[in-house]
Amino acid sequence: MRFIRALNVAAWFALTCASGALAQDAADRSREAAYAAIARLPAFEGVWQPDWSAITKLRAAEGNAPLTEKARAAISAYNAAKENGENLQTEGANCRPTGMPGVMRYPYPIEFIYSPGKVNIVIETHSQLRQIFTDGRPLPHDPDFLFNGNSVGHWEGDVLVVDTIGFSPLISLMAGLHPTPQTQMRERIYLENPEKLVVETTITDPALFTEPFTTVVSYRLERDWDLREYICQENNRDAADEYGRPSMNLGFDELD
Repeated sequence: MRFIRALNVAAWFALTCASGALAQDAADRSREAAYAAIARLPAFEGVWQPDWSAITKLRAAEGNAPLTEKARAAISAYNAAKENGENLQTEGANCRPTGMPGVMRYPYPIEFIYSPGKVNIVIETHSQLRQIFTDGRPLPHDPDFLFNGNSVGHWEGDVLVVDTIGFSPLISLMAGLHPTPQTQMRERIYLENPEKLVVETTITDPALFTEPFTTVVSYRLERDWDLREYICQENNRDAADEYGRPSMNLGFDELD
């Protein structure tokens, strides 16, 4: 009797080990397949530096944005306060990240890194990470309001199409204009050639724009660059008060 029971235990143990080995083998094959799929994606990986001429054209385009009366009034009030010495500094001077779409337009490099079901964009400014989920999930129905929003993407050939919603009201779409819960962005990201990456961004919001507003920026590949640590809070002296007025501290008070 004890001999038969021992055989049963041994058989159960062998079956369990075999099942575990099969499951591990399947997991390994699945992982290999996921990374093999990444290898077939467009070569976005690498460090990219914004094209300054594209940034200049972007500012000109913002001046001709198809704004609603409500949006024009908000920008006019912002500029009027500027004439009175306010709004000369943004909260960026206090180390608050700019959020979308500005996070893709800093004068500092960015890096694309692929992982299964996700495109990661590492932004040198403020050492930020932007995640674009490409695993087939839908946009959230009740999104948190985030600086960079909630992004999901899909591939249309070699073009990464990204939809983003749920923006913090603390960010600015452009100087003096804040998003609303209706604000949506769609980006089309693609390689014009192996050395040039293009990002087309279309913003829609019936409260702010009379029609979809599209801007384009581009980046050049910097093969020998690495991203560096960026800690805005360290020795930050170029700050802003609650009215956006400069409150620069050069450290002279500490010398008294």
